[in-house]
Formats: sequence, structure tokens, C-alpha cells
Amino acid sequence: MFSRYKKPAAGAKGARPVANPAAPAAPPPVALAAETEAPAKPVVQRRAMPMAGGGAQAVAADKDRKRKERMSELKVELHKRLLENLNLAALEHASENELKAEIAAISAEAMTEMSVALNGTERANLHQELYDEVMGLGPLEPLLKDDTVSDILVNGPNQIFVERFGKLQLSDVTFKDERHLLRIIDKIVSAVGRRVDESNPYVDARLADGSRFNAMVPPIAVDGSLVSIRKFKKDKLGIDDLVKFGAFTEEMAAYLQAAVATRLNVIVSGGTGSGKTTTLNALSSFIDNSERILTIEDTAELQLQQTHVGRMESRPPNVEGKGAVTQRDCLRNALRMRPDRIIVGETRGEEVIDMLQAMNTGHDGSMTTIHANNARDGISRLENMVAMAGIEMPLKAVRSQIASAVNLIVQASRLQDGSRRMVSITELTGMEGDVISMQEIFRYERLGLAPDGKIIGRFTATGVRSHYSERFRQWGYDLPASIYEPVQD
Repeated sequence: MFSRYKKPAAGAKGARPVANPAAPAAPPPVALAAETEAPAKPVVQRRAMPMAGGGAQAVAADKDRKRKERMSELKVELHKRLLENLNLAALEHASENELKAEIAAISAEAMTEMSVALNGTERANLHQELYDEVMGLGPLEPLLKDDTVSDILVNGPNQIFVERFGKLQLSDVTFKDERHLLRIIDKIVSAVGRRVDESNPYVDARLADGSRFNAMVPPIAVDGSLVSIRKFKKDKLGIDDLVKFGAFTEEMAAYLQAAVATRLNVIVSGGTGSGKTTTLNALSSFIDNSERILTIEDTAELQLQQTHVGRMESRPPNVEGKGAVTQRDCLRNALRMRPDRIIVGETRGEEVIDMLQAMNTGHDGSMTTIHANNARDGISRLENMVAMAGIEMPLKAVRSQIASAVNLIVQASRLQDGSRRMVSITELTGMEGDVISMQEIFRYERLGLAPDGKIIGRFTATGVRSHYSERFRQWGYDLPASIYEPVQD
């Protein structure tokens, strides 16, 4: 059999060495043949005694485990043969169907030599897994293609958790061993010019589809490599989608539209996985298409739909410790690029100084996210970041800077049932002595817990009229007084 995707024989014309990725050492031949041979008949046929239900299940589970082990060994052996036979240089130009056909041909030839027999379903699954090993991320590939999975969390080769609909669950996906997991990690980080090893045991990267990737390997990771993947959502959720899902109400959406359109400076606050970036994306839809927007992120996730958008992404140092470009570097440069608005994906360090100055010096309508549990904690977090930046300023001066820069704090939260809610919208109204004065406009009230574990709650206005009502009216957003009326019991 000859194919342009098959590696030429050694010494043949046109043959050239191909870098062989660190494939695991070949295991001993896979002995599946015994399953296809007729077992020898015993001299005396005995009638099998029925087993207790638990015993039968244990036998079935043990048989299934052994079958999976043999299939895993077979896959490792076939992957080794694929690397030996496929012309890796030609794969870049091959279509998916052509490559799958080549994999099927090579694996069929190998299984014939090894006297392995598989049924049609097993063969199809094996070919897909081999394709994922060669062109994708091995066992992680099906999880990356599953639209119901939002996070993938790997705790060593034998334990992979996924998050679906806000809840973590253990998947049935595993790696062959730690070497297999390390090979996939290396495949990811080498594609973006990074490396991870004992001297550099952790790494951040971005997958080809935009998903965020973080890995930490032994010896720092004690029980096996740790991997976290936050999947990139291709279909961004708009305001209407979030209202439909119950993240907030139409009245809150009308208020937020007025706030963003009239260029209030907004901070979206919340914990990990609370939906901060999703909320920021949705709020950005209220920005006028004529404005120039610059976005600054560690990992590019924002999906703005406006025409005039400039995107920037920070860069970590290289292996020599040089070449780093921080969010603060990007933010300082952005101020020289005539932006109407600046959106920072997440403020968590010394860039807070430049962000507050930008909000105070003509870049109204800027937005960012921070990690905090509520609006008051968000203010304290900003104060702490200013202090960590090494700026020697009296606390009152820092608070005065924050109060004049930030107009609105939107608090997002992931509740215990996995749902995400906008639990509070709070305005900053100025200073009262040494304290920043704040007023809550909307909140989410928890009322109880349903038998199925779902949280029962409602959104309500607090009855406080917006401090920026006159600003809204002057810009053409005259909100009715009814949206500020609290829900009546």
C-alpha cells in the first residue's frame, strides 16, 4: 500500500527524517487474540450456578476494566506504528477524511499482524481516538467538542472532572499514564512557543479555539500533572439571552443599557466562574458602534461586535525571563492610541493605577472585572491593589480616586445550585468623610431551596432612585420610576 501520507521507506528516494514526538515506549504485544479463539471444551460440562447480583456486577466490572486496559495498550501500540509510518510533514495538507482513511489502513494492517479482532463499533471508536492522538489533544478532544462542557479539570492521568451547567462531575475519560498526559501538555504548550518541565513547572497558554489553558507538572503537582481548561464559548450570550436564562430582569437590563450608553465607568465583580466575562461581553453590546474601543486581556476572550475594536493581549517572559509584556504596559500604550473606551478583561495588579487614571481622565465608559464577593469588598480589593503597586498615597486619597473613577459595580455570583445570577447593582455616589458612599439599586433575594436543590429567589429593586437619573435623562434614557419600585410580597 502506498500513500503520499505514508512515510517513505528508509533509503527510498525522497525519504527524509521526521521528528518523532515523544511517543511512549512500545508496550509488549497486545494479546487480544485469545478472545477470538474458541476455548477448549472441558471434559465434563457443568451447569453454571447463578451468582448473587453483586457478584455478577463485580465480575462484569472487572471484565470491562480488563477490556479497557487491553484497548488502551492496543491504542498505544497502534499510535507508535502510526508515528513510524505516517509522513508527518504531509499531514498539514491532508484533509480529515484522507487522514482517517490512512489511519484506518495502517491500523487494520497492524491488527492483522497482531491477530486482533474488533467489532465495527470498537474499530470506529479506536480510529477516532487515534485521529485525536495524531491531530488533536488525545482523550481531551471529545470533551473539547462537547458543547455542554464549560470547564475541564485534570487531576493526574486517571481523574478528569468536567463542569456541566455549573456542576462538577467526574468523567469516564482517562489517560494511559502520566507520560501520556505530559505528552499532551507538551503538545499544547509547544504550539504556542512555551515549555513546561521541572525547571519551569507551570504554564499558561491559549488553545487554537481560544480556550484558556493552565498546567502544573511534577514535582510541584504531587499526584500527577494538573490541567485546567476554561472553554471558549463560540456563541456569545447577549443581554436577551441572559434575561431569558434568569441571570437578571428586563428592568435591570434597561438600567444597565442606560448606564453603559451614558458612559458610566463599570466594574463587574465576582468569584471564579461566576460569569464576569460573559456579563462584560453582554454589557459591551450597549456601546455605540461609532466609538473606538481598546481591549486588554491576559487571555483574549472578549467578543465585541463593534466595528472599531483594537485587541491587545499580554505576554509572559520567555525561557530566559525576558520579553514580558504586562497588562500595565498594554494599558499605558493604549492611552496613546486615542481610545473612547478601554476595557480591561481583569484588573488584578499594578495596572489598577493606570485603569483608575484612565477612568478619571476622559475615558468615560471604561469597564473591567475584579475578583470580589460584594461591592464593598470590591472597593477594598481596589485599595489593596493600589497599595501592592507600591504607590505611597494616603488612604483617603486612594478612596477619593476610586470614588471619582468608578460609577457602578455589578456583582455576579454562581449560586450553590450552579446557576449564575447578577446578585447586586450598586452605585458609587461620592465620599462621606473618609468613606466611599454607595447605594444599591437592584438585588437578588434568596427565598428558599426547592426539593430538587434549585435555589428559589427573586430580583427586586431596592426603592432607591438612581444617582445618575438626571444624566440618563439628558442622554435620552428617561427610565420610568416604576423600575425602581421594589417587588411587593
